[in-house]
Amino acid sequence: MSWPRRIALVLLILVVLVVAGGVALYVWAGGQVRRTDALADYSGRPPSGKGTNWLLVGSDSRQSLTPEQRKRLHVGNEEGLNTDTIMVLHRGDSGPYLVSLPRDSYVAVPGHGRNKVNVAFAEGGPKLLTRTVEQVTGLRIDRYAEVDFLGFVQVVDALGGVRMCLDKPLKDEKSGADFRAGCQEMDGVRALAYVRARYTDPEGDLGRVRRQRQLIGALGEKMLGAGVLLNPFALVPALDAGLSALTVDRAAGVPDLARLGWSMKNIADGEGAATTVPVARPGVDLGGVGDVVEWDEQGARRLFWALREDVPIPTSGNN
Repeated sequence: MSWPRRIALVLLILVVLVVAGGVALYVWAGGQVRRTDALADYSGRPPSGKGTNWLLVGSDSRQSLTPEQRKRLHVGNEEGLNTDTIMVLHRGDSGPYLVSLPRDSYVAVPGHGRNKVNVAFAEGGPKLLTRTVEQVTGLRIDRYAEVDFLGFVQVVDALGGVRMCLDKPLKDEKSGADFRAGCQEMDGVRALAYVRARYTDPEGDLGRVRRQRQLIGALGEKMLGAGVLLNPFALVPALDAGLSALTVDRAAGVPDLARLGWSMKNIADGEGAATTVPVARPGVDLGGVGDVVEWDEQGARRLFWALREDVPIPTSGNN
């Protein structure tokens, strides 16, 4: 056999192996994630806009945690289901854009009057939370993704930790946070403490959502960096942990998750923008409801109109 033919045969074999491996990886990845009913049509649902909107949720469920894990993660023994993180990721021709909705946002929850937005998740799970976010933003949610405490920790650890840089020290006994100022490596437990701390943060819930976006960006950048993507010994454990940690809507496929991850990396690299819904009054005490965050209604309308129309978002507001 001539050398050109041998080279052609080798290349053909390599292509077949890559394609076969890709198909196997595709099938395996699709079977790793959990599914949930998060999206449903209802009377008055917002129409589809331009681009794709993801609802990203960090659940503080402790149901799957052992007593030892609850102690190690500093999450206590509270029962029930709430959300520590609520974000809308918009992908389109402009962007991507990541918008944090403080969990204490005071909004209308269908069937439950006005209350904190995380009450929707506690009372009706992903489906009611999605409907609540759609109603208060005017955006149609196309995709849903959720990760819980333990899954978050496992993802960070599978990536070998993340490097975070703090402008000032952060200490919070309730979350277990105890960080000096400056750059430092965080494993999964420390990273969870970092994003959950809020009681000693003078900005409260608003400070926490900034740290959440910062860490999510760092995770996306590391997951899609050459050190993971080009190293199968790093890629497979990271993918396994990342996919196993996720619960997504029933229609979300592997390509959707890949685009989600790439959007996070783009944001971490400075493309698009990450912000918080404009706030008029943080920390308003409403008695039986507790401290809530009231939105700047006019600013919020401008922000969500820009996302719906897939145009650059306003730069004013809470970054």
